[in-house]
Amino acid sequence: MSIVIAVDGTAASGKGTLAKRLAQHFGFAHLDSGALYRLTAVAVLEAKGDPANEADAVRGAQTIDFNRAGDPAIRSDTVGKAASHVAAIPAVRNALKDFQQNFLAHPPGGGPGAVMDGRDIGTVICPTATAKLYVDARPEVRARRRWTELKNMGFRRAEQDVLAELNARDAADKTRLVAPLKQAPDADLLDTSDLGIDAAFAAALALVSPKVKDALKDRQRG
Repeated sequence: MSIVIAVDGTAASGKGTLAKRLAQHFGFAHLDSGALYRLTAVAVLEAKGDPANEADAVRGAQTIDFNRAGDPAIRSDTVGKAASHVAAIPAVRNALKDFQQNFLAHPPGGGPGAVMDGRDIGTVICPTATAKLYVDARPEVRARRRWTELKNMGFRRAEQDVLAELNARDAADKTRLVAPLKQAPDADLLDTSDLGIDAAFAAALALVSPKVKDALKDRQRG
């Protein structure tokens, strides 16, 4: 069984950046599960489908192009809204669940572990993860980060609109009937509101390192 670090949290909390840095630090594979739902949303939108329609959404999940995971276009607010719709459909989550669990069980590259970030990694995808983080920050801080990110990508938005959309996304993620966003009972909370990325990474590393090191020692003994 591979070593798994599950990083869940709210949008623009920094969970994706932290997950990537943790993966680099430990030499683990990394997967942004949110990209899978955004890619599903893109597939639906490009096929002129309805993200809230189950048949359209499942068809999108079955035809995602993972090579586009790094495309800035999938980070637009339009895609984000559509991703929130498809993510609420049980059949879509089931279609992507096997992919995620297989990634964690057999990390690409044959390494000893994997880091995955999302909204239900520690609660649904891998409840037995070696280490779990729940990353959050104050809404206005996250809105400023998201607004800056969009601005740098060439998207012009009013910051108050970004805040309203983040709040709506939070509400949708936390109240959906299937795999709602919540902190796993055994997850460590990391509030990044007043932390720069280096300080946030240091805090995250301090929380997960003891568990990962123990797991690596157990593998060596076994």
